[in-house]
Amino acid sequence: MSRSLRALILLMFVASCGGRDYSAPRNLEDACDIVAERPNYLRAMKRTERKWGVPVAVQMATIHQESKFIGDARTPHKYALGIIPMGRQSSAFGYSQALDGTWDEYREKQGQRRAKRDDIDDATDFMGWYMHESATRLGIPKWDAKNQYLAYHEGRGGFSRGSYNAKPWLLTVSDRVASRAVTYDAQLRSCGKA
Repeated sequence: MSRSLRALILLMFVASCGGRDYSAPRNLEDACDIVAERPNYLRAMKRTERKWGVPVAVQMATIHQESKFIGDARTPHKYALGIIPMGRQSSAFGYSQALDGTWDEYREKQGQRRAKRDDIDDATDFMGWYMHESATRLGIPKWDAKNQYLAYHEGRGGFSRGSYNAKPWLLTVSDRVASRAVTYDAQLRSCGKA
């Protein structure tokens, strides 16, 4: 085998190892389909449930709302005069759509310097940590998907001020998150993954 052919094969092998599939699972409406297609999601969420006490279905419903399970999801761009790009709406990124500042706080407090928002293990651990803190500081039960989501979206300060009450659209979204958590929980129980 020629030297250049070996180099090409090695290059192709290395390139194939480095790529990640950040696309959404095919059927986002069925928790059993999601975890059958991406078993690493269930492993990550079960670890988070054991560590932080946040149910898998609450994690799944929150990730569905935040990123639709797209690992490198970002917020849309802002435009001035409708055409001049002015950056993104926020620094939210990854499965959990964690903001830069909150992600940095998590990494520092949890000693997770190498954690990445586009890694499902790190993203679910972040969500578990955040929701555990919301339970501790605000008294929101970890299974309460609606209020956990409101605190997640608005921040704990915004939640305690009731900022969500001025946002009827957000209350509708939080109801959908709660409903999806109940649906996902029932589905996971039906396929023996709960």
